[in-house]
Amino acid sequence: MIKTGSSAKFSADLSNKRVVITGAAGLLGTEYSRTLASCGATLELVDIDIQGLEQLREQLREQLTSKFPENVCHIHAVDITDESQVSELASRIANSLSDDEELALINNAAIDAKVGGGHGKNLSRLENFSLQQWQREIDVGLTGALLWSKHLGTVMAQRGSGIIVNVASDLGVIAPNQNLYKQDDVADDLQNVKPVTYSVIKHGLIGLTKYLATYWPQQGVRCNAIAPGGVFNQQPDEFVAKVSSLIPMGRMAKVDEYNGAMQFLLSDASQYMNGHVLVMDGGRTVW
Repeated sequence: MIKTGSSAKFSADLSNKRVVITGAAGLLGTEYSRTLASCGATLELVDIDIQGLEQLREQLREQLTSKFPENVCHIHAVDITDESQVSELASRIANSLSDDEELALINNAAIDAKVGGGHGKNLSRLENFSLQQWQREIDVGLTGALLWSKHLGTVMAQRGSGIIVNVASDLGVIAPNQNLYKQDDVADDLQNVKPVTYSVIKHGLIGLTKYLATYWPQQGVRCNAIAPGGVFNQQPDEFVAKVSSLIPMGRMAKVDEYNGAMQFLLSDASQYMNGHVLVMDGGRTVW
């Protein structure tokens, strides 16, 4: 049954949410896990990196101390490009839900497309970009999101409610500015570029968001995307200065500055938001 008439007041309490986070052991996945755990959500953390997941679980246990019963955080080493693994885990999660829990999914997994290359040529450039690399990054960043949305979204629709959040990027709204990577005294055919896959995947996630937002709304399932800007993570000073000059706020994001937005998107305060792309980029896409 679709929920109606509930209050839209913001509350940091997410204790009725069971949240699946893909790419949970990554930079932003870790941040989302920490903030949602602190809000009382039960977490299903998914990543191919089992050591990273184990470390994250220990960090969460230390953060929450006595508020961390064993059943509040589960870790799963899963290849999200393998539909049989996704389907099996989705079924197990669905079967473990209590009647009063609402299921949520954060499609966060991605391969960080590297700028540069080797062997005498720049492998990030389009003319040198391999089909194998294209397929690998598409499989994780886009196909993985499709598979999780397919299997958990179906469960949500059957239960009459659910939330899907796709983690896109400001480069899902605009094209990469390749001047950010340009180096002096380097030939044009060797210049670093942001690989084609990153922007294509992030644009694709926004397309998937709009599709899903119109697919199950009558079953109480809503889907939105967040489009973060670049996060400062000890990048070279020259690069940080170049990026910052493109942002009205004059700086890159801090690693924890998207946490509040994720809380909002999973809360009842956003219950009438559907198919929206929440751009948080310090104003970069305004210029």
